[in-house]
Amino acid sequence: MTGSFRTLIARLPLSLLAGMVLITFMVLGALLAPLISPADPLAQDLYATFQPMSAAHPFGTDAFGRDIFSRIVYGTRYSLAEVCICILVSCAMGTLAGMLAALVGGYVEQAIMWVVDIIFAFPGIVLALLILSLLGPGFLNMLLAISVFSIPVYVRLAHNLTQALQRAEYVEAARTLGAGTWRILYVHVMRNALGPILMQSTLTAGSVILAASSLSFLGLGVAPATPEWGAMMSDGRSYLGIDILPSLFPGLTITLAVLGFNLLGEGVRKVIDK
Repeated sequence: MTGSFRTLIARLPLSLLAGMVLITFMVLGALLAPLISPADPLAQDLYATFQPMSAAHPFGTDAFGRDIFSRIVYGTRYSLAEVCICILVSCAMGTLAGMLAALVGGYVEQAIMWVVDIIFAFPGIVLALLILSLLGPGFLNMLLAISVFSIPVYVRLAHNLTQALQRAEYVEAARTLGAGTWRILYVHVMRNALGPILMQSTLTAGSVILAASSLSFLGLGVAPATPEWGAMMSDGRSYLGIDILPSLFPGLTITLAVLGFNLLGEGVRKVIDK
């Protein structure tokens, strides 16, 4: 059993293993945050502002004396929630819309693809800013905005995959035998398109973290004092001349998280292409 496991690990792409390691650390940090955090992420101590790195404060403290390491660890929960919710919403809606557009065709396909083209005309962050200007800032509104500009990617992908799959002989045979659109969609198309969609989801995860951090940095995401990486960078930018640590470590954490998901997506792509 051990030899088979080692053989399996050896065959996996290095990018996949590296991405899995980084994402595993994120998940463990989110789950074990109360155990590994040396302090309350919201606790303020105005007598201990801008403390350097030490055993008590591994990443130092910010302008309010809050432990930066604890806030980063708890911020992992927000980042993973952003990734899970945004990908679940955008992937489900975009995949279903793209597959239906390809299977039904006609005016339905034209309408769906026109809407997708309109959304693609806006840069993602600009569209998110437009949505938040209409709905107002807030965590849920930010997730909605990110989900909206992520949907077209899945619509295009699912549409192209479905167009290719529905020309397969087994799909044509199922249609000849009287299988309906929904049965063809679930039994024949969705299962065969799962791999590329999964790969796209891992690649989208890094974009979600980057977009959410950018919006929080601009003050359009989480509420003030919330331990979210983008908001932490925004809080620390006013004190860069005094101490760089409050912005440095959240920024490095965002970089590692995005890198982890990108490596994971690249590794999944290599596995699927084999």
